[in-house]
Amino acid sequence: MADLKDVNLNRLAIFVAVVEAGSFTAAAARLGLTKTMVSTHLQRLEREIGAGLLVRTTRRLSVTESGRAFYEASCKILQAAEEALSAVSGESAPLRGTLRVNAPIDYGALVVTPALVEMRRAYPELDIELVCNDHYVDLIAEGIDVAIRLGQLADSGYRAVKLGGFVKWIVASPEFIDTWGKPKTPAALAPMPHVALSVLQHPLTLELQRAKGAKQSVRCENVLLVNTADAARAATLAGGGFGLLTDFSIADDVAAGRLVRLLPDWTGKPKGIYAVFPPTRYPTAKVRALIDVIRRRLEPPVNG
Repeated sequence: MADLKDVNLNRLAIFVAVVEAGSFTAAAARLGLTKTMVSTHLQRLEREIGAGLLVRTTRRLSVTESGRAFYEASCKILQAAEEALSAVSGESAPLRGTLRVNAPIDYGALVVTPALVEMRRAYPELDIELVCNDHYVDLIAEGIDVAIRLGQLADSGYRAVKLGGFVKWIVASPEFIDTWGKPKTPAALAPMPHVALSVLQHPLTLELQRAKGAKQSVRCENVLLVNTADAARAATLAGGGFGLLTDFSIADDVAAGRLVRLLPDWTGKPKGIYAVFPPTRYPTAKVRALIDVIRRRLEPPVNG
């Protein structure tokens, strides 16, 4: 059995980075080390613990059964070490290093970006990178510390913290309403031009509900398909059709009269906003700080 005094704990962090990045090259880039140095550290770690952790071939890198168990334990050790450092340095200690964040394009621009600017003011020694896109991102393969995701979460080994929620409103431009009028029932939406997101599983179908619990499904017959939420908002503002759009993206448009809510008693199904991070026991201090900032920004204003 390996003796703890013979193990260089710094190599645990390198091992975890290799497993999460999926290759020596990607891990080296994340750690700021050379590929040769990463490989050397892993070889020495395997000698120190007396077990093979990785299987290397010319085409791929795989984790052994022992390596998988050691990875889970290493994550807990590193997390415990970080918590111990936070305890002795105080919660007000500056955050350092790099925080890589992934978010949907519209939510990233409207909510996450201002939150990250606030974090930079509070922690000027923290480097932040925001990666926005509207497709699924593999956090481990892409080296993402935390992803902000909307809606129903896919089954995965990731951990998640709920930040808040959102609904979708049925909206249209005043010009659209002048031409088509206001529908009196959800069924009346079916023949109207509709701006829909092609990335949705069923873009031609509206799943609506009322606060009292009534639900209705509407199949749209006249649809303009776009592949981003920003394009859907732009097309709706231009009168290309009515849209079923997120409240956080169009609340200002509705308040300013650029868009009008149709059937305001009806909305899309309420959904959650989540911070998703790799499967360590707890989110890191950097991730916790971002979670706190976003939660605070999502809190409704207090009327005084």
